[in-house]
Order: sequence, then C-alpha cells, then structure tokens
Amino acid sequence: MEKNAMRKMFATVLGLAAMYSAPQVTAPAVAASGSAFDFKFKSIDGAPMNLADWRGKVLLVVNTASFCGFTKQYAGLQQLWSKYETKGLVVIGVPSNDFGGQEPKAEGDIKSFCEGAFGVTFPLTAKQVVIGSGAHDFYKWAATAAGPDGLPSWNFHKYLIGRDGRLVASLSTRAAPESPEVTAAIEKALAEPAPQSP
Repeated sequence: MEKNAMRKMFATVLGLAAMYSAPQVTAPAVAASGSAFDFKFKSIDGAPMNLADWRGKVLLVVNTASFCGFTKQYAGLQQLWSKYETKGLVVIGVPSNDFGGQEPKAEGDIKSFCEGAFGVTFPLTAKQVVIGSGAHDFYKWAATAAGPDGLPSWNFHKYLIGRDGRLVASLSTRAAPESPEVTAAIEKALAEPAPQSP
C-alpha cells in the first residue's frame, strides 16, 4: 500500500475515533473577538459571499462532502432550510476535502451533485480548508470560540451562529440536521431578537 494511502487511512481512523468520542453538542468555550459577520467566502459559483449580508439572521455553517457516509445529511440540511428560512435561518454548505479526501471534485461537479441528488437550494461556498493553519478565517475564528471539544473532526460538523454573529453551539457530525438536539438549538437561536443596528 502506498504511503499516501496509508496516511489517509490512518487520518480517517483517527478522525472517526475523535468524532465518536466527542459530545454531539458543545457550547462555546470562549467569547472570540469579532463576529461571524466579519467573514467572507466565495460562493460555489465564484461570486462573493459576505456573511454580513445575513446580519441579524441565524447561520448554520456546515462543512460538507459528497462521498461520505454522512452525505445523506444534505437532505436534512435542505429540510431545515425549507422549514426555517422564512423565520431567519440561513444554512451554508462549505465543501471540504479535509476528511478522508471525500470531496475531491471541482465546484461545478459538487454543485450539480448537491442539486441533482438532494435538491439543495441553500447557499454553498467554494471548496475550503476547515481545519489547521490553512483553514479559512471563519473556521479559525470558530475554532477559537468553540475550543478543542468543538472542532470539526469529520465532514458535516455544524456551527450555529446567533443573530448577533456569535457562536451559539458546535454540533458534531453525529448530530443529524433533523435531530432534536439540532432543531432545539436552531429554534432557541431563532427566538432571540435581532440586535438593534447602531
């Protein structure tokens, strides 16, 4: 077996072990400076995606992958988007190849797969690194706020951001989008009033 394949398999085993030993819902560890609304992504179509455009809404930011045992969570994420969009929830998928190499394709292929297989209509970003020193700045900020127990250890980790732009909860891969843990956290965040504009 090649060295790269062995490394990949070892990383997969470690990631899965971490995922199953971590709690499903983690409260923020610290109040990180700034807000989620300070960050920008590029959309899967290449257009700017400024989180500030959703200021005052609740964000569910999820690192996704197309070839994962949890890929069916796309369907649950789409259900959340359909159910809560009018109440102020924005679901954002962040394709990432960080875990198990399970998102190897280009953005156009990812978008076609998500729309065709799961009817995804919620916003998707371009592919991003979500862990380590090369992570997107949003994920570095979220990692500081979440602390070590709230870091993504696999695909479909979820960060819930409140209307004020602060991290509300870190939800593990094992917490399915339609689970009581996730829906209760979303409904609680949606019940909070939007902050007054300065």
